[in-house]
Order: sequence, then C-alpha cells, then structure tokens
Amino acid sequence: MGEPVGPAQDESQIDWRRLEEVQLTPILSASLDAFYELGYHGTTVREVARRVGVTVPALYYHHENKEGLLIALLELSTADVLARAHAADADGGDDPVQRLANVVEAIVLRMTTRPRLAALEGEVRYLSTENRQRYREVRKGIEQVVLRVVEDGAASGAFDVDDPAETTRAILGMCQSIPRWYHAEGTLSPQEVAGKYVAIAMKIVLTAPESP
Repeated sequence: MGEPVGPAQDESQIDWRRLEEVQLTPILSASLDAFYELGYHGTTVREVARRVGVTVPALYYHHENKEGLLIALLELSTADVLARAHAADADGGDDPVQRLANVVEAIVLRMTTRPRLAALEGEVRYLSTENRQRYREVRKGIEQVVLRVVEDGAASGAFDVDDPAETTRAILGMCQSIPRWYHAEGTLSPQEVAGKYVAIAMKIVLTAPESP
C-alpha cells in the first residue's frame, strides 16, 4: 500500500504561480533523493531505508517494492502538474492566447522549481506495463488540457495551426526537455525560463501577420 502524501488539491483554489515546496513523506523524500543521485537502477530499497532510518520490512509496510516508490513519486508529480495546468487554463478565461500562455507558464514553473521530481520522467522506462499505463493515463490529462486550448484557438482563428495534436506534442516536448539542462544554481530564474518558453509557444501557434 502507498503512504499518504497529503490531501488532494482543489484545482479551483490552486495559486498556480506560487512556488511552494512539495510535501513528501520521509520515505518518498529519501527515495527521490536516491533516485536523483544514483538513478533508479542504482538505488536499492536497503539504501532508501538507510536514508530514512527504518528497517527494510518497515519500508515494505508502506510501499510494495522499489517500483512502488517510483510510481508513487511519478503520480504525485504528474497529478500536481495536471492540477496546476487546469487552474492556469481556467485563469485565462475565454482567451485561448492567455490560456495557453498560462498553461505553458504553469508547466515550466513546475518543471524548474521541482527539478528532481521532473527528472524522474526519465525513469519511466523501468516501470512495469501496468504501472506505465497508470502513469500515462495521468500524463494524458496534461496533454488534453493543452490540446483543448490549441483546438479552441485554432477554431477561433487566434492560432495558425494545421494539426492541433502535433502542435500540442511539440509544445509539451520542449517543456519536458527542461530537466535535461536546467539547474537551480544557473543564471536563469524559473520565471525567466517560463517567460522564454511562453514566447516560443506563442511563435508556434500565433497567426503570422500579413505582409503589407
């Protein structure tokens, strides 16, 4: 069974620009650090238990195995992104341009302020088929939020988009690449990175002005 990490967030009450720390249980916090430092393959349940200061059997009481630790972190991370994306979308009202800008900003802020959680996506390949499907179902929700905004913008004429699905994948793909290069000690703040990625997303979707 999984160890609780706190109550689910009400999307209507989420301040999606607020950059607070995610609340993890001691076991999940130690697992996250170990996966980030050693990689999933290099991490053992014994190592996680040592970091927490509990016995291996005590750890197994809360999580079935090492994969259980990984899927718990992935689902927590992805559900948080999804909730923030929904809140950012709603905050944009009926304007697809503002909605997309908000959603991209929310995703990028989340990727840059919680880089260790974001980097876990690279470990999805170690999940079993069943857990990989569980993860993809939650992940699909984020794609659907962006796709809906892109489709609305295309339908209204605000966006110059021939293929909303591929456009959505392109926007999300660039956001998902952030953990590969972003470091908190670098020169760009999360807000600056978000601003740059919003500008890039706008260049992808906005209708080009006609030449005089």
